[in-house]
Amino acid sequence: MKDRLNIRISGLGGQGAVTAAHLLAMAANREGLYSISNPFFGAEKRMAPAESYVRIGPERIYDRGELVYPDVIMIFHPQVITMQKSYTAPFYDGVKRDGVIIINTTVDLLTEEDHQRLEANNNTVYHCDATGMALEIGGTELSTNMAMIGACAGLTNVLGLESMEAALQERFGKKYVASGGTASLDEAIKKKYAKKEMLLKANMETIVESYGRARKWAEENNLVMAAV
Repeated sequence: MKDRLNIRISGLGGQGAVTAAHLLAMAANREGLYSISNPFFGAEKRMAPAESYVRIGPERIYDRGELVYPDVIMIFHPQVITMQKSYTAPFYDGVKRDGVIIINTTVDLLTEEDHQRLEANNNTVYHCDATGMALEIGGTELSTNMAMIGACAGLTNVLGLESMEAALQERFGKKYVASGGTASLDEAIKKKYAKKEMLLKANMETIVESYGRARKWAEENNLVMAAV
């Protein structure tokens, strides 16, 4: 049994890597586990390299430093690999033996050397069409991070869909309260809340679809990750 599940997320600014880490940590709390998430990035601008880390375990976690030896690596954008827009080179450096790498792509971006090194370390690579699911189900590329965390939950089998939904509602679903407002203000709030509910629903549907695909793939490929 693992003492902890360590997840490293590499992507580009604006893709929601920090939000994804936060949601995974919140979902872990819902499962009765301890967790901590923290971002790591340089220039805070769109398309600049960005990383986030998630640590999940059965006991309190205090370390917040760079996650050097992850069990799971999530690659949100192909440029992390093709243009080496990552703070870790190669992008899979430090991944533990039997670890899993989830890449948002439908094509193989790895070199022959990459494959050889990962196979020697008994690492599994899962190609996740996260952007495709985001556009098809979520209706926006901004839901890519939802597809990625769905795949992570499905492959690791540590976080359930109920916990993921609860985390999503807690993070984004805060209700708007009208205090002493006029009818027009109340109506505006209702419309805004309705739009948020639609967004939450679309995001959750994206998570569910990605989770289902990942679980099916894991079963077909006999992928078993020890539960925390």
